[in-house]
Amino acid sequence: MSIIVLIVGILFLLVLIGWLKVNPFVSLILAAFFVGIANGMPLNKLVGSINGGIGTTMGPLILTLVFGMVLGTILSETGAVQQISTKLIRFFGEKYIKLAMVITGFSVGIAMFYNAGFLVCPLVFSVAATSGKPLIVIGIAVASGLSVTHCFLPPHPGPTALTVIFKADIGKTLLYGLLAGIPALIAGGLVFPGFVKKIRPAGEQKFFPVQNFEESQLPAFGASLLIALVPVLLMALYALSEIFIEAGNPAGSLLKFLGDPGISLLIASFLAIVFLGRKSGTGFKALMNKSFESVNSVTLILLIIAAGGAFKQVLIDSGTSNDIAEYFMSSSIPPLLLAWMIAAFIRIAIGSATVAGMTAAGIVQPLVTSMHVSPELMVIAIGAGSVMCSHVNDSGFWMFKEYFGLTLKDTFRTWTAMESIIGVVGLGGILVLSLFVQ
Repeated sequence: MSIIVLIVGILFLLVLIGWLKVNPFVSLILAAFFVGIANGMPLNKLVGSINGGIGTTMGPLILTLVFGMVLGTILSETGAVQQISTKLIRFFGEKYIKLAMVITGFSVGIAMFYNAGFLVCPLVFSVAATSGKPLIVIGIAVASGLSVTHCFLPPHPGPTALTVIFKADIGKTLLYGLLAGIPALIAGGLVFPGFVKKIRPAGEQKFFPVQNFEESQLPAFGASLLIALVPVLLMALYALSEIFIEAGNPAGSLLKFLGDPGISLLIASFLAIVFLGRKSGTGFKALMNKSFESVNSVTLILLIIAAGGAFKQVLIDSGTSNDIAEYFMSSSIPPLLLAWMIAAFIRIAIGSATVAGMTAAGIVQPLVTSMHVSPELMVIAIGAGSVMCSHVNDSGFWMFKEYFGLTLKDTFRTWTAMESIIGVVGLGGILVLSLFVQ
């Protein structure tokens, strides 16, 4: 009975978001109430479950969300993003321009939220004009790097929130995400653009205004790239310490502290202000004001993650999660593939990768313990599913279309295909990793 209630609840969620256009946060809360009431939960217990789910999900994420946006804004406002992009392009040269742009999207995407990462698009137009390469080839190369970091790698909000839900190790999630993400990046960013290089813009290209710095104002390339990668490096060091340093060693405790996503982003933000701010001529006060003004843009993401946590907790407290676990114990579908399929279905129906990931996590969470699945691989599997088949109900689809002046048909042929390639190849990498990771 509880599984039927869950299916009806998901359909209810799809109607609210997809048809009635209700805010995703409100929709997830209403779906949580529906599932709880339909399963006979007392109202006071239901409210407590929703509040508890929000608290346990958001507690570990606030620092990550806030300082992730702060760091991304500082990198953009100080010219570090421009410096990273231009230096990589010069280093790789015209012959390997696609590789340079893939690395640009990947390195910038690690430190910047997805939509903010699109601010490198003006450089895409410049590179296409000077190199003579088709604009869409350069654009797909950059977008693939942004997509892989967005769905596979902490400290991005989606993967980080999933690590909280599944109680996954953040360092291992990062390492496994890199292993699964690199083949997806090669397929989507380097191989696929060769098949769409004849596609040309059908209209005017549009992009957000970006401050262009004179070369003398740009911070050093080494400092820009290193600071952008500080969070990843600290989390990777923590993951390695879990393997090579004995439990209880003070060095391991220190690396665990530094490898926390929120702390690592705080450190990187501080380094960015000190070492990058002066060169750009942006004062400390102005830089701080711009950074924290930008935090407003992650409010909706924060609310969606919070509501997803509430929905997850209701599934647990209502007994639905146990019923799901018992049902799929006898299923022939591997848990990682099942998680990917559920996330992909919700992504296609709703459009939001964050909503898809959080909803899928609540459904398959019990499988991690009951079927002995790696929680880190479950995080990445849901991330890969949540990027599948982006189309007209996804804001990223329209951003790409308008940036590059494409027709609707060509946006499906380029953007939608690229996102799907990343999702499928990423799943393949995850299933291979599952042979070696328990």
